[in-house]
Amino acid sequence: MRDVLLILLAALAGAAVVWLPAALLLRLLHRRSLTLNVCVLLVATVLALLAGVLAVAEGMFISPHDLHVLLVVVPLSGLVSLLIGGWVAWRLARSAMWAADARERERQVEASRRDLVAWVSHDLRTPLAGIRAMAEALEDGVVSDPAAVAEYHRRIRTGTDRMAALVDDLFELSRINAGALQLSPVDVPLGEVVSDAVAAAAPVAATRGVRLVADGDWPVVRAGERELSRIVANLLLNAVRYTPADGTVTVTGGRDADGGWLAVADTCGGIAESDLPHVFDVAFRGAKARTPDADGGGGLGLAIVAGLVEAHGGRVGVANTAAGCRFEVHLPAAPA
Repeated sequence: MRDVLLILLAALAGAAVVWLPAALLLRLLHRRSLTLNVCVLLVATVLALLAGVLAVAEGMFISPHDLHVLLVVVPLSGLVSLLIGGWVAWRLARSAMWAADARERERQVEASRRDLVAWVSHDLRTPLAGIRAMAEALEDGVVSDPAAVAEYHRRIRTGTDRMAALVDDLFELSRINAGALQLSPVDVPLGEVVSDAVAAAAPVAATRGVRLVADGDWPVVRAGERELSRIVANLLLNAVRYTPADGTVTVTGGRDADGGWLAVADTCGGIAESDLPHVFDVAFRGAKARTPDADGGGGLGLAIVAGLVEAHGGRVGVANTAAGCRFEVHLPAAPA
């Protein structure tokens, strides 16, 4: 019994020599990576075992032959344990980082959803209040002059068109986010889509005094025709909306090694550098988020563009230019 107690004390003394500095090191590393902490823990465990064996050997409780065997087996076993433990720690660290990223994305999505509900509610409430007031005025006979009645009817139609466009954007965005978007890719001449979009945006541009210019070596791309039209139209209307009077919106296109590309450049004066990473976020409208124009959307147009481009396997980006900003879309080219 006395020998067992001496062996226990010797093993504890040898392990303590290792674990005291190891505990201090682990305390200093507690904010570092999980992989590093686990590796330090495993190394300390193996070294503590070796220290205990050597301490017991010094007490002459282990024969030289047995000590030699232990000094071979323990380091080899420790090396295998370190390799396996390091791999497990790396997997755990990756899982922890993935979980942290997932939680952060969930928080961002939730915050974006709250902002979207608040901004859409604001954008719906304003035209609804105007439509209700004008409808009550017409119903009560407050307005009887034919010209005034016609103006009220025009404003009611404009308000309903704006709300219908907002609801349509919400539906399109929900399809994208839910993965319910079904593409029917065909070979689409990009020049024809741009021509139609420019013709549709021309009245709005003329009202604002903005000049539209389309020029490029238009390729044939592989895309859904309706979705591609939506991409070009949203980019054009966004550029026109933020370009001041006497400004110019230019649409160009061409081919590159990856396929076809389309660029829409404006003279809006540029986007704040801090806002550039958030331009394609849902409901993001920069400084004008609380005071949208009369024909402004719900901040969904560019988010829809990004979702549709990604669904096609393409990419979209934005950068500031000398006079404004430039949105560029890359799409797969049609097979030869």
